[in-house]
Amino acid sequence: MIKIDGALGEGGGQILRSALSLSMATGKPFAIDKIRAGRKKPGLMRQHLAAVRAATEICGARTQGAEVGSTALSFEPGPVRAGEYGFNIGSAGSTSLVLQTVLVPLALAGAPSRVTIQGGTNNLAAPPFEFIDRAFLPLLRRMGFAVEATLLRPGYYPAGGGEIVVVIDAAQERRALHLTERGALVSRKGEAIVSNLSYLIAQREVARLRAALDWPADCLQAMTETRATGPGNVVVVTIAHEHVTEVCVAFGRIGASAETVASECADEANAYLSATHPVGAHLADQLLLPMALGAGGAFVTGAPTQHFLTNVVVLEAFLGDKVRLTKSDEGCRVDIG
Repeated sequence: MIKIDGALGEGGGQILRSALSLSMATGKPFAIDKIRAGRKKPGLMRQHLAAVRAATEICGARTQGAEVGSTALSFEPGPVRAGEYGFNIGSAGSTSLVLQTVLVPLALAGAPSRVTIQGGTNNLAAPPFEFIDRAFLPLLRRMGFAVEATLLRPGYYPAGGGEIVVVIDAAQERRALHLTERGALVSRKGEAIVSNLSYLIAQREVARLRAALDWPADCLQAMTETRATGPGNVVVVTIAHEHVTEVCVAFGRIGASAETVASECADEANAYLSATHPVGAHLADQLLLPMALGAGGAFVTGAPTQHFLTNVVVLEAFLGDKVRLTKSDEGCRVDIG
């Protein structure tokens, strides 16, 4: 049984989710202790337990410690079973993080699956649906993973109530991903979205985006989202190049003005545009596991984050030495396989 230290690196929930995915994909059991030791409230929270339960359901795993507050868990997977699944987090916890846990194992199962997840779709410290749909899944498809996602209803913190549906076709031929250049700029778009809040907030955010990004007005849009059950505000900047799309997001919250939220998103977008590497920090995190479990390849990103380096250590506990980092002044080349 593989032993995982939950206090490793940044000591967050990603260590657990990566271990679950790798365990299911390889058939190797693991035990983890000190779960989320680097967080204010260590142990399994509701959304982490939702990921454990989703993983348990798709592979019939035997577990110990799968309860809220637990700081230790053992997980012995069975064969992953493709099929139709529904997972309800029961809170505004991230649907994307539950999807991240089960996606690649189901894509490798050799038969189609359909997964419905209810919870939050736009959460702090988690990839929002727009990032998954526009930045991550197109690259998965380029690797040979046939995956499509649909947003049925957004869910914002704290109300939640969002719902996504993900259709995973039987595995196609695996292809190595080589992503070392962005290519030409194809499109750019900024969106300020409000739900059950004043439209004026979105208008103020668009005004700040225009000033901070220096983009023409036709690249920016204020929008009202009518499907969500609770209040919410999100600013999304999408920058599409020939070979890669970057999605930057900032979330409205109590105590942060519309201008502050828009500036946060614009700062992230400007930082990406002023650099030359194609893969942003969040996308680099997401690419590690599917590339390692698929046909490998290489990409260039910025300076590796602690989150990324922690993920590498977990990956290598299951797969061995598959990741090689070559750092330079321009960024970091990541070779996998």
